Amino acid sequence: MEMEEIVEEETSGKHENMVEITVKTIGPARPSRLHVPSSIKVLDLRKLIARKNHLPVENLKLILQGKVLHDSEDEDDSYVRFNDGDSLIVAVKPKAPVGLDIDDDDEDLKFQLPQSTSQWKRKLYSFLRNRMKLPDIVLMAIFSLGLKAWALIILWFTLAPIAHKLDLGPLYILGTGFCLIFLNLGRRQPGDVSAYSIFNEDFRELPGTLNADAIDRDIRTGQF
Repeated sequence: MEMEEIVEEETSGKHENMVEITVKTIGPARPSRLHVPSSIKVLDLRKLIARKNHLPVENLKLILQGKVLHDSEDEDDSYVRFNDGDSLIVAVKPKAPVGLDIDDDDEDLKFQLPQSTSQWKRKLYSFLRNRMKLPDIVLMAIFSLGLKAWALIILWFTLAPIAHKLDLGPLYILGTGFCLIFLNLGRRQPGDVSAYSIFNEDFRELPGTLNADAIDRDIRTGQF
């Protein structure tokens, strides 16, 4: 089967090192050959393929050697480097049915840092996610904690071996549990009422509280 020859004359990259790659679109379309710079922005590559094959650029997924190519990483443009003869797989996401607002992009389901995150945190996030391959649930736990919380965690693990050597391990764990309970009790604002009447002035209960007195009162008034 012959492959359609596609030669790009205008790209955003430099023309000194041009390579030929094979573009394979999932579906009935025939593979095609594409001349591109050896190093090119992923976004420019997507636009180029979308223009040549008359495909919606926002629905294209590019896959190189089993890895999905993303337009940017940590707000920086991503580049891809090709060797002569590489194969690029192009997948076209189907459009959502008319009348349904469905966004099935996997990126929306992944943990992402806020826009105000500092640069060093973004670098650390990129290293843990792309190099260490940590799952999103672990990344969420790591970056949701502040420096004070991390300092307490490090201190706890530092003191744990000492408590173990002194045979105070169970007491150390119990004490940690009680500390967590009291630290997370919070503070009530003036006028707030606790769900437990014993903590309220004159043992005042919340409206709608169901107890033995309320049941007895309903029975006597014929509301039961």
